[in-house]
Amino acid sequence: MVGDVRTDHDTWDITTSVGVTALNVAAARALEAQRDRPFAVDPFAEMFCHSAGAPWADVIDGRASDHFLLSEFGEVFQGYNGARTRFFDDHFRAASAAGVRQIVIIAAGLDSRSYRLDWPDGTVVFELDQPKVLEFKREVLAEHGAAPKAVRREVAVDLRQDWPKALRDGGFDPSKPSAWLAEGLLIYLPAAAQEQLYTGIDSLSASGSRVALEEMQPFAAEDLEAKRAEEKAAGSVNFFNLIYNERHGDAASWFGERGWDGEAVLAADYYEQLGRPLPPPDTDGGQILRTGYLMTGRKR
Repeated sequence: MVGDVRTDHDTWDITTSVGVTALNVAAARALEAQRDRPFAVDPFAEMFCHSAGAPWADVIDGRASDHFLLSEFGEVFQGYNGARTRFFDDHFRAASAAGVRQIVIIAAGLDSRSYRLDWPDGTVVFELDQPKVLEFKREVLAEHGAAPKAVRREVAVDLRQDWPKALRDGGFDPSKPSAWLAEGLLIYLPAAAQEQLYTGIDSLSASGSRVALEEMQPFAAEDLEAKRAEEKAAGSVNFFNLIYNERHGDAASWFGERGWDGEAVLAADYYEQLGRPLPPPDTDGGQILRTGYLMTGRKR
């Protein structure tokens, strides 16, 4: 697997570098859906994994035994992705109930909400991501005859470029309220790009707009280097080798200072609230849950 070194101008498709994380998340959602009491069910996740082939198809079909998604960390990763899926589904449901009809999913990856959620008439969902990632998703869903439940517009753009212009060129109207999501994204951006992302969202959001995102506290340097060495020795690129491990302040405070009413919940608290026991804090899964935050906000 390639792409284990991040650069400022790197790019990827669905099976390289950061693109791999979208497939890992899809596999986690597919495995979570197989549980007796899943946090969330994404019926399209298996489609993506089968289309991508090994190892993702093997994992969800029970033909693999050594993938990280089948480890102790992988079990927590499945639940965590199910929990955050549910959290952000509720974010969009609340926005729709409040009359918001512009939805923006940043770094959409293999997000299937355009197809999975019941959107009110007149809703437009903008999905931003790398061109090859969007192409893979579009082709897989078309092959299976899936149809979106809202007007879906792809915005093929690198988020380190002028994505606000690309979004406006794609038909986004900054004068109308919008609902935003950055799920599983910030940790793959350097701090400066996180700042640019927040600024872009704020500048394009009319009163009544809503935002939701996931952020993580940086890992201790020595812990991160040890995990990167483990992944490299194993010949895999799963998570630690792809992150920037930088955080641009506190998102809830940043948006709060600019006229948003927002709050963040510790991912571990939400995970436990949904009824699943937490892993020990000194395990990989425990660290992920206890460093992750899920935030929502509304612009006054």
